[in-house]
Amino acid sequence: MKKCAIVLSILCLFFLSMSPVYAQSNKPLHWGFAKSKNHEPPSAGVELDTLLGKYGSFYLGNSTTKEIYLTFDNGYENGYTPKVLDVLKKQKVPATFFVTGHYLEKEPGLVKRMVNEGHIVGNHSWHHPDLTTQSAEKLKKELESVRLKVEELTGQKEMNYLRPPRGIFSERVLAESKKLGYTTVFWSLAFIDWKVDAQRGWKYSYDNIMRQIHPGSILLLHTVSKDNAEALDQAIIDLKKEGYIFKSLDDMMINKMIENPYLISL
Repeated sequence: MKKCAIVLSILCLFFLSMSPVYAQSNKPLHWGFAKSKNHEPPSAGVELDTLLGKYGSFYLGNSTTKEIYLTFDNGYENGYTPKVLDVLKKQKVPATFFVTGHYLEKEPGLVKRMVNEGHIVGNHSWHHPDLTTQSAEKLKKELESVRLKVEELTGQKEMNYLRPPRGIFSERVLAESKKLGYTTVFWSLAFIDWKVDAQRGWKYSYDNIMRQIHPGSILLLHTVSKDNAEALDQAIIDLKKEGYIFKSLDDMMINKMIENPYLISL
């Protein structure tokens, strides 16, 4: 019996040594929230709100002002980003585009255009993996590869914002990303728009945006969507009529620093 106990102890130590040990929980979390109703801010719940706040992450702007933030996820190009950029330029609206390595390699001209027209390019990782499955070293490589390629293409030296692929994250991912200088940005308004073979017409996108809009909205849209490209101009026009102002994530961060000076030292 003693020999069996010793062998079991040795095996336990062996397997523990083979598994990475993290200071923070690496339990995968899938971003989600109760959608906005009656234009009230949505809620992700106290637990997620507290976790995100701990690492300076967010999914919502100031819900007392009619400021909203456009963000787009760009895993690959489907022919609609030029139209999206045309609308943003026409309407003088800033946006953040979260790009992958595939997008950077296939569409360098569009990435250059994003930066040249005053938009922010954020990090969506190189290979679009579940970041909770990546070691600290691999996570750094995923993010650094995107940052360096964007700098090479556009001259944009800083990359401050990260959006985890598929909204999958963990406390460890938030912590490791923060160490690398990133603020993780989720969203407070989204709908199923990424299925390229199941587009429903521009009104579907328009109605979802207008139905869910709320003060402080961070909108997640995918540029692979024909619906989004065709709805964007009218949505922006009508949101402006309702008194909404489009801001960039940098504007939000500046306001956060003014309101909470201690964040500068985090």
